[in-house]
Amino acid sequence: MIANVRPAADRCPGLLRPHRAEDGLVVRLRIPGGQTRSTTLLALTQLAGTLQLTSRGNLQLRGIDELDLPALTDRLGELGLLPSASHELVRNIVASPLTGVTPGRPDLRSLIVALDQAICAEPELANLPGRFLFAVDDGSADVWSLAFDVGYRAIDADHGLLSLGRASGLSPAEASGRVIRSTAAPAEMVAIATEFVRALRISRPVWRVWELVDFRRDLRPPQNGRETSAGLTPPLGAVSGAASVGVPLSFLTSAQAAAVDDAAGGGPVVVTPWRTLIIPAAAPKLDALRTTGLITESHSPWSKITACVGAPCCAKSVIDTRTLAEEIAQRRPGPSRLVHVSGCERRCGAPVADHDEFVGAR
Repeated sequence: MIANVRPAADRCPGLLRPHRAEDGLVVRLRIPGGQTRSTTLLALTQLAGTLQLTSRGNLQLRGIDELDLPALTDRLGELGLLPSASHELVRNIVASPLTGVTPGRPDLRSLIVALDQAICAEPELANLPGRFLFAVDDGSADVWSLAFDVGYRAIDADHGLLSLGRASGLSPAEASGRVIRSTAAPAEMVAIATEFVRALRISRPVWRVWELVDFRRDLRPPQNGRETSAGLTPPLGAVSGAASVGVPLSFLTSAQAAAVDDAAGGGPVVVTPWRTLIIPAAAPKLDALRTTGLITESHSPWSKITACVGAPCCAKSVIDTRTLAEEIAQRRPGPSRLVHVSGCERRCGAPVADHDEFVGAR
């Protein structure tokens, strides 16, 4: 039984399948679990000027000239950002950004790597819809509230819960599924995704597991439980010795990337699904990061403002969303709750959490 039918295959952009916007080509790079390095972020801003963070912890380059795409593809390959040409669109993994940083919680970074490798090693998953999302939660319930398709949530260092997701995400009380060993999680998650691909061969097009009502009922969460809007997102500032910083409107500049690289010492950085960055052991560098315009305090007005790319970058937008967002940030008092600025009624990039909105209208 099918709950929803998609009109066509998803068109999520990638490196080998860029999206054409008003400001040039848009290239999306999958960063499994958001795990990357500061040197990579710096190199990307040097290639494109500004780097955009996405709501899945991935990265986008904008304004790419079509003639420059072959050289860009080669360079991104050198940076290790294209490990599989056939699977580049399906390496969608969100993970707890503080895994391996927060004391007392399982370190799942090796599991993220193993899951990414297992996805790329399964030929059938090249046909997985680009909207399909894997989630790896260290028990903090942060990414558990996101609308994932198949997820693993740690119970302890060696065991976790394997579960399917649903459109509105899950709350901790709604956790259901099957307990498995952490070492078995990558193979189990890939097996479920492969079952989903095979199920699509005999059904009409869908993108997400909950759209196939009868798919793997043994792992399904309650469908009448409490709706969730936001997980336990990492606060801004110093967190377990790390620097947690927000990126205004999700656009990281080259100057900011240079400051992040200095703070990280060329080491690991985590891109979160909330368009923030976690820089391990960099809490002493917060002042230097703040001077570049990065958000280091939760009470900053920028921590409550999001926006789509807007005009003139998007042909459908009827307003300059970034200018309006700046005006909102300068108002006193600032916004008391989350605000999203949309250039048109499509409301691209709108947060899952409850929010106010400004929507451009013709």
